[in-house]
Amino acid sequence: MNRVCQGPFGALLEVQDEVARLFNRVAPFTSATASGPQLDVREDDHAIHVEADLPGVDPEKIDVTVTEGDRLTIRGERPAPAIEGANWVRQERPCGEFLREIQLPAIVNADAVGARYENGVLKLTLPKHEAVKPRKIPVNFAN
Repeated sequence: MNRVCQGPFGALLEVQDEVARLFNRVAPFTSATASGPQLDVREDDHAIHVEADLPGVDPEKIDVTVTEGDRLTIRGERPAPAIEGANWVRQERPCGEFLREIQLPAIVNADAVGARYENGVLKLTLPKHEAVKPRKIPVNFAN
C-alpha cells in the first residue's frame, strides 16, 4: 500500500481500506455504499487537495459538498452501458450511484473550494480555514 499511515491506528486504517476495496470489487457502486471512488488526499500549509477517479462520469452529475467544515462528500452516478443484444462475459467496471464521504484533516473554507474535472479525475482544492493555518509568531527581544 502506498499510503503513509501514522499513529496508533494506521494499521487499522489500512485494513479498513483494503476491506472497502475488496467489497467494491465484489459489489459495484450502489447508493448504500460509502466507499465510492478511490481518493488521493494530501495537504500543505494552505489547502487540502483531493483527487477522485471518476472516469465515465458526467461532470454535471457530480455533487461535492462540505459540511461541518471538515466533512467532504462526493456523490454522483456512472450510467450503466446501454448495449442492446450484448452477452456480457465479464463486467467489472462499476456503474450506478456512488457516495464517498471522508473527514478532512483540517477545517476548510467551504466558500472557496475549487473543483475541476480533467481526464476523468475530479480535482478539488479545499483552502484551509484561516484559524487552522500555521502562523509565524515573531519573538520580541527584551533589551
